[in-house]
Amino acid sequence: MSNIPISKEGYEKLKKELNDLKKERPEIIQAIKEAREEGDLKENGGYHAARERQGMLEAKINYIESRIPQFNVIDIATLGGPKITFGATVELEDIETGDEKVYTIMGPDESDFKKGIISIESPVGKALLGKEEGDEVIVNAPRGKIEYGIVSVTFKGVAS
Repeated sequence: MSNIPISKEGYEKLKKELNDLKKERPEIIQAIKEAREEGDLKENGGYHAARERQGMLEAKINYIESRIPQFNVIDIATLGGPKITFGATVELEDIETGDEKVYTIMGPDESDFKKGIISIESPVGKALLGKEEGDEVIVNAPRGKIEYGIVSVTFKGVAS
């Protein structure tokens, strides 16, 4: 069984999402029941839409439930140190272009690239693990190799 890191906040958010999804079940079952009562199921768009919604809901519930036992819940407020680990916020400079980026390294279930939160399992996350301020890393990204200089490493948590 693998060990997937997740923050306490991320874990609570996922548990709430699971609870909310389970609360949707009766509503979908009722929609299927009502659509069945309309007759011919072959050309009943409401029935097919409700069944598809039910399938997607159950898939999401099963996915979350299957991951929960694998989580290693971490209080990111207790993290620190000079090395990049789960929970670190890292300021990087692209050596070639001079562009600066700031990423927070989290687990795959919390990553949100638009918010600057990347997965510990992403190419950048993997390349940064264990490195320190002042180090340089080469990231094998889909667009090719990118060389970054690590400007700073801090541990300040994630803004929701």
